[in-house]
Amino acid sequence: MEHFDVVVIGAGAAGLRCAIEAGRRGRKVLVLDHAAKPGEKIRISGGGRCNFTNVNIAPDRFLSSNPGFCISALRRRRPQDEMAWLRDAGIAFHEKTLGQLFCDDSAQQVVDLLVHDLKAAGGDLRLATMVDRVAKDGDGFRVAAGSDIACRSLVIATGGKSIPKMGATGFGYDIARQFGVPVTDTRPGLVPLTFETGLLQRTAPLSGVSAEAVVQAGKTRFREALLFTHRGLSGPAILQASSYWREGEAVTVNLAPDVDLFAQLRAARQTHGKQAPATLLAQHLPQRLARWIVEEQAVTGNVADLNDGRLKALAAAANAWSVKPVGSEGYRSAEVTLGGVDTRALDQRTMAVTAVPGLHFIGEVVDVTGWLGGYNFQWAWSSGWCAGQAV
Repeated sequence: MEHFDVVVIGAGAAGLRCAIEAGRRGRKVLVLDHAAKPGEKIRISGGGRCNFTNVNIAPDRFLSSNPGFCISALRRRRPQDEMAWLRDAGIAFHEKTLGQLFCDDSAQQVVDLLVHDLKAAGGDLRLATMVDRVAKDGDGFRVAAGSDIACRSLVIATGGKSIPKMGATGFGYDIARQFGVPVTDTRPGLVPLTFETGLLQRTAPLSGVSAEAVVQAGKTRFREALLFTHRGLSGPAILQASSYWREGEAVTVNLAPDVDLFAQLRAARQTHGKQAPATLLAQHLPQRLARWIVEEQAVTGNVADLNDGRLKALAAAANAWSVKPVGSEGYRSAEVTLGGVDTRALDQRTMAVTAVPGLHFIGEVVDVTGWLGGYNFQWAWSSGWCAGQAV
């Protein structure tokens, strides 16, 4: 039987960061992953450029049943630390909209740097290795992964259920339940929303149309791009709102957030009364979308033919479109999994299970989910770093 101080299951951002930190502290570390390559989510993130963090990290931009849990980790390992890490390695990056930081070149650079740092810290990485089971073994744990491996500390960094084609499973939740650690309800997050058949048929002509919009789900709203698809709605604004949306609820969409369309239409009735409403709307909206709104409202004639009531209805269809998605595209398209290992069972400084000494959960498997735009990577780095200081 092999013996290690620390076994980390999961070679993603959180798992590799934890293993590197533990190795630098002199621990004998082994990282196991069933995938053939490490950091696959890192590699595909940000369109292949890795949106590795966000300069606007703040606790209120993370969802959890225990909102304050993430504060300690995010304060101890900050975006500035990730920026310094990449700078020291000579990896160039840049800031895009809303504080998002991307590599100038390939995301593979980040994966390669993690693997390099792990090796430099004396850690061992084993890929294409299935973990069959784990068990408590005296003061430590035993991991069955082809052969038996003993360790003092066991770190679960297996992620959530999102993107199953990359091998994502609920394995981490199964381990939690095995040791009596509660798991909150999980659901897809940062995911496109879908329409029922009737609405989908009506919006079919809009597939591929995009617009800047304010999308509100519950009390939370986001202003970013929205995209009509052949299944419903996508784009950053929708992905963000999806994490706050619940099935059966409507979302409210303002497709012209800088314009009071009723005021514009009412003024145009006096000055450009012979113009078609679609022509006026197209000054602020994509043409296809403007025509669609007019058709949906069954408006005919020129703007001079419309009374205030008709103009208000037409404007509201763009400034306050209320639409009820039937569902989402699910885990296959979701960027993250909402919910997970209940943080009330964890120590916020070490990510350790308080009732099971030596067992830690980090990253996406934990009930902490960030906004779109580098927030979830920062949670992975921060939670992994904290666990790496403790194992």
